[in-house]
Amino acid sequence: MVGIYIGSTAGYSGKNLVAVALGLRLQKDGLKVGYMKPVGAVPHREGDKVGDEDAFFMLDVLGLDADPALVTPVLVTRDFKVKAFTEGVGDLMGEIKSAYEKLSEGMDVMIVAGSGAYMDSGAYCGVEGVRVARELGLKTLLIDRFFGELRYDSLLRSRKRLGDDLAGVVFNDVPEGYRAEVDELIVPFLERQGLDVFGVIPSDPVMGAIKVSDLAARLSGKVVSAHGRADRVVENFLIGTMQVENFMTHFRRHKNSAIIVGGDRADVQLVALEGACPCLILTGNLYPNDIIMTRSEVLETPIIMVRDDTYTVAKKMEAILSSHKLRDTIKVTHGTQLVGSSLDFPRLRAKLGI
Repeated sequence: MVGIYIGSTAGYSGKNLVAVALGLRLQKDGLKVGYMKPVGAVPHREGDKVGDEDAFFMLDVLGLDADPALVTPVLVTRDFKVKAFTEGVGDLMGEIKSAYEKLSEGMDVMIVAGSGAYMDSGAYCGVEGVRVARELGLKTLLIDRFFGELRYDSLLRSRKRLGDDLAGVVFNDVPEGYRAEVDELIVPFLERQGLDVFGVIPSDPVMGAIKVSDLAARLSGKVVSAHGRADRVVENFLIGTMQVENFMTHFRRHKNSAIIVGGDRADVQLVALEGACPCLILTGNLYPNDIIMTRSEVLETPIIMVRDDTYTVAKKMEAILSSHKLRDTIKVTHGTQLVGSSLDFPRLRAKLGI
């Protein structure tokens, strides 16, 4: 039985994306695949079962019937942190090892998901990623997502720290304009340092998209029109603070972008609606006028009303679109295909001994 620990160099790097794609691919190849997330940071309840939100999602996608409490033996809640910082939480690694042994029975491969942003996350209670992977005897696959640059220094430090226990790295969300530098400079350099690069996943607007209804919730706003189309998808955003003529020029280049505009800018709102934007986000807690409301309903374009100012909403949007979870069926299907066409699965399987 082979165990794979999927870690990352930063938060929201795409651990679930790669775990889903890898798990489904190995299942398709006829292998029995198990899943575990030893440390969970987002408690979630389904019926009488409590576990980690990501773990519930992964169990569902992979079609696994496992006890969520066993899949995530360490669940970080407010009470857990208070106890960890005061009296201590005992032998958590013992609990993790016991759960891993039970979950891995009869499996060919175990996919173990890391928690937190880095391999050191969880050090305060003795369950950091490096220790979990080492004590469970797992090979580590790191996901490094492009956030302005790739973290090659961090990867090299991980190479020295993990040694042969580091299987390699997968680069995620790499823009087309940066791809040549990755392929021609960074990947060859890392390979010469003994760090295998198993794939480069390109940026894709679908993977960063979010439903209007989810966006409203994340912005602490409310949908005030065209409620029946709150399932429309937003891939990007554009700020409508400029004059109408200038806005129209920018708008034509950014189709499928939500328009963030002051609630008092009916001129820009109308242009955005007639231009078939996926949704309007009105700032300043100002309700749209009757003309805008009517056109919104006729064109079936939802309007989200929020309290924050335009600048604050724009900053929130940047964070939301870069950290939105892999949840929708469309994203799972598309993401699996994206990873499948980007990863060198035969080479990865050979390295892992699968």
